[in-house]
Amino acid sequence: MIDIGTIDDPESAAAVVDPLRNRLLAELETPSSAAGLAARLGLPRQRVNYHLRELERLGLAKVTKERKWGGLKERLLASTASSYFVSSKALGPLGADPERISDRLSASYLIALAVRLAGEVSDLLRRARDVGKRLPTLSMDSVICFRSAKERAAFTQELTRAVTDLAARYHDPDADGSRPHRLVVAAHPLPTEKPQEK
Repeated sequence: MIDIGTIDDPESAAAVVDPLRNRLLAELETPSSAAGLAARLGLPRQRVNYHLRELERLGLAKVTKERKWGGLKERLLASTASSYFVSSKALGPLGADPERISDRLSASYLIALAVRLAGEVSDLLRRARDVGKRLPTLSMDSVICFRSAKERAAFTQELTRAVTDLAARYHDPDADGSRPHRLVVAAHPLPTEKPQEK
């Protein structure tokens, strides 16, 4: 089982948001049979079996073991990933695309960048797995509490200068073996549980 499975097609996307199929996939983190799941969820075995067959057809579940009980064959299935990411490809022309957003300082543009980043990295990760390699990535996640809007603006200017200087120093598209890498730097306020006190 992989950590994150990417969903690129509408049918699979519909399956993971369907309440029953979503629940079945969550239960299948531990391999189980249709009969076992039906008993656990209080549902008819035939209904559970139908949905498991569909999840298997879509590549969201797979058989991990088969065993015989009398004259019957019991199949144990597991989900193919611990969690799933629905790519913007599944939405076709409605998928988020930073190229369609003109305001580069908007929250919408940041969301579209994040969607593109997740889609590109998940696609590269799938290709790396297919050939048995690791995907080299770099990520940083930090929280900064700015004392004022003025200091936030000053930080933004300094960070922009630093990234621009580093990019100018290391960027060489003409070098042998040169491979482009996407660098995204983003900042946004953290969601709060309660309104901030003034």
